[in-house]
Amino acid sequence: MTADSQLSLLPVNDVAVDTVGPSRPIRIGHADVDYAPAREILTRATGFMDAYDFTLNPYSGCSFGCAYCYAAFFSRNEEKRDSWGEWVNVKENAVALMAKRRPGSLDGKLIYMSSVTDPYQPVERELNLTRGILEIMAERHKPKLVVQTRSPLVARDCDLLRQIEDKGGRVQVNMTVTTDDEDIRRKFEPYCPGNHRRLEATKEVQAAGIDTCITMTPLLLVNNNGDFADELIGTGVTKFIAQPFHFVRGKFVASTREGALSLMAEKLGCGRDDFGPEYLGRYQEFFEILNNRLLDNGLPPLGEGKDGFAPPF
Repeated sequence: MTADSQLSLLPVNDVAVDTVGPSRPIRIGHADVDYAPAREILTRATGFMDAYDFTLNPYSGCSFGCAYCYAAFFSRNEEKRDSWGEWVNVKENAVALMAKRRPGSLDGKLIYMSSVTDPYQPVERELNLTRGILEIMAERHKPKLVVQTRSPLVARDCDLLRQIEDKGGRVQVNMTVTTDDEDIRRKFEPYCPGNHRRLEATKEVQAAGIDTCITMTPLLLVNNNGDFADELIGTGVTKFIAQPFHFVRGKFVASTREGALSLMAEKLGCGRDDFGPEYLGRYQEFFEILNNRLLDNGLPPLGEGKDGFAPPF
């Protein structure tokens, strides 16, 4: 970067942002930001998401940098995998690609946004790619859209999500919430908003009349089962999905496994050799408590794994 590149530092969601020129960040907090055009913005859904027609990822990479994130292992090379969370690639023509699609061509199509990034990570505040895509959808299409995020920023776009619904489309916002323990959250999700802030945003989305679902995927460790179950149900959300943290098969970002698992074992009051059975016992205990409270309140049972992520409409 040259001396005349007009570098500035701007606060974004309490994260410092370096920009070159107007609204074009090259660094957000700890993460570098690069730009490149994409060939397409919609990808035929496969694997875990094969019940959908398309996945939609406005970005690749994610500055939230969750230690266990499976998406790191879709990175194009080992260097990118090992530095997961420290870079974001912006699909700079994402909105233009969506605008090129014939009006109505996405009517009724099941779209999952996003499968290997977070559409509302901090860079979205500056670039508004996700919002631009939603504007096109709201104006020209009637999709069946599931939005997956762990960011309170999603509440910003309630107006557009509501427009998609009002014009004949369908929308569900999935908010990932993983624990009631901030020590655990900071270790596994070092750059994410706290879970309480996510729940507050979920209430806002729900109050806007937009279907919402809380996805505890993975559920890390819960301190107080009853209080956490009540807090989740208190959001007004009626759909919940959970799946356990895969401590053996789990794919960890480089150098994060030992510290994260040691903290979990310490919180459980057991040694690392006993971690697996202890954790799964706690997971099952919370699963049953939340599921029973859902049923007691006349709500659908707690979903789990891939079946829980089946298209909701």
